[in-house]
Amino acid sequence: MTDTLPPQVASPAAGDTTGSPKKLARSLGVVGGTLLTLSCVTPASSLFVIVPDLFADLGTFTLMAILIGTVICIAVAFCYSELGTLVPSAGGEYAMVGTLAGKFTGWLVFIQSLIVVMIVPSIIAMGTAEYLEPIIHLDPEWAGAAVMIAATVAGLLDLRANAWITGIFLVLEVIACAVVAFLGFGHSERGVSSMLHGTVANASGGTSGVGFAAILTAMGTALFVTQGFSTAIYLSEELENPRKNVARTVLWTLGLSAAIIIVPVTAITMGAPDLSALTEGNISQLVIGWSNSGVGTFISLCIALAIINAGIVMVIQNSRVLFASGRDKAWPEPVNKAFGTLNRFSAPWISTLAVGIPGAVLCFVPQSTLINITGVAVAALYLLVAVGALFSRRGRHKDVPAWRQPLWPALPVLVIVALAYTLVKLDTTALWWTLGITAAASLYWALYLRPRPETRWVITLPEDERV
Repeated sequence: MTDTLPPQVASPAAGDTTGSPKKLARSLGVVGGTLLTLSCVTPASSLFVIVPDLFADLGTFTLMAILIGTVICIAVAFCYSELGTLVPSAGGEYAMVGTLAGKFTGWLVFIQSLIVVMIVPSIIAMGTAEYLEPIIHLDPEWAGAAVMIAATVAGLLDLRANAWITGIFLVLEVIACAVVAFLGFGHSERGVSSMLHGTVANASGGTSGVGFAAILTAMGTALFVTQGFSTAIYLSEELENPRKNVARTVLWTLGLSAAIIIVPVTAITMGAPDLSALTEGNISQLVIGWSNSGVGTFISLCIALAIINAGIVMVIQNSRVLFASGRDKAWPEPVNKAFGTLNRFSAPWISTLAVGIPGAVLCFVPQSTLINITGVAVAALYLLVAVGALFSRRGRHKDVPAWRQPLWPALPVLVIVALAYTLVKLDTTALWWTLGITAAASLYWALYLRPRPETRWVITLPEDERV
C-alpha cells in the first residue's frame, strides 16, 4: 500500500495551503552514503565493461586517458561538493544549478542528467551476459533487461537495506579488481614507460601509433569511467548533516573509485601477453591466462554481481531525480503526483518504475550508441555544473555555512574551457542526438514551463535546508 505522505515525510504545516516540500527520510551517514555512491560508480563495472572499449581504441594510452579524465573529475567534484552543500536536494544537479544560475539553466542541466540516468544503467546491465558466460550462455540484451527489472524491484525497498546489499556486493567487486591487479603485476610483460607512448594493435595484425587527438576523442568515455560520484548529491536529502557529509561523500567516492580502477588498468597494460590481447580487452581471458579457469570464473561472477549492484544503486539514484522533478512541478499535475508518490519504505515507487522499465527496453539499443550519447551528456552536464559554481558566492548564498572549493573561480573556469573543447571532439552522431533532445526539451520549456512560473518548475528544498 502506498501513500503520497507516509509517516516519514513531513506533512504541510497547519494552515499552509501551499504545502511544504516533501522530504525523504534522513537515514544515511558518510559510510552508508559512500557505499551507495561508490557502488554507483561501480569500479568493477567500469573496469570490465567500459574500459575494454578504451583499450580497443587507445591501447597502451588507456591509462593516460583515464588519468586526464580523473583530473577533470577532481575539479568537477569540487564544484559538486560546494553546490551540494549549498543546495542539498534530491534533484541533484538541476536543483543546484537552477537555484544559483536560473531556472532555464537548471532545466538544461535536468535534461542532460535525465539522458545520463536513463541510459547508463542499461549500458552497465548489458555487460552481465559476457561475465556469466563461464556458467551459462545468455543473450546480452535479454540478460541486461533482466538485470534492470531485478534492480527495479530492489529499488522499491528500504534505502538502508539497499546500502547493506550494495556494500556486500561492493566488497566482492573490489576483491575482483584486486585479484586482477595482483595477477597483472605478477605477469608484467612491459614497463610503466609503455603507457607514455600510445600503441594499439590493428586489424592486419600489426601495430599503430595513438596520438593525443585520439585521447580527446575518447574523453567522453574516459569521463564516464569514474562518473557516479555525483550520486552523493542525489542522496543529499537522505544524508545526515548534509552541509558536511555531502562533500565528504563526493570526495571520498571519487578518490576510492579512481584508485580501484587505475591500479588494475595499470596492471592489465603491463601484464597483457601481447598488444593484440590488450587491444581485445577481454579481461576474463587475461585472468585465465595468468592463472586458471577457476580463478577466471570467480572473477567473472564477481563482475556479474558488481553489474547487478550497479543496477540497484543507479535505479535508486535515478528515481530520486524523477521524484524531485515531480515535487518541483516539471510536468502536468497527474505526472507530478505520480512521481511524488512514496511507498511504505519511503521509496518513490512510480519514479523507480519509470526509470527501470525504460532502462530494460534500452538494453535492446546498440551499446556503442548508448555509450557515445552518454559521453556527450556527461561532458555537457559537468560543464553546466561548473557554470553553476561560478554563481555559488553571490547574493544570499555568499555567507551560507557550506563547504567551499579551493581556487575558486579558477577551477570552474578551467573545467568549462576543458569540457567545451572536449565536446567538439566527441562523436558527431552522438552530439546531434543530444542536441536534438536538448532542443526538444527547450521547446517544452518555452511553450509549457516558462509561461507558468508560479506553478511549474518551482525548484524547492526540504524545509530544514532552506536558506
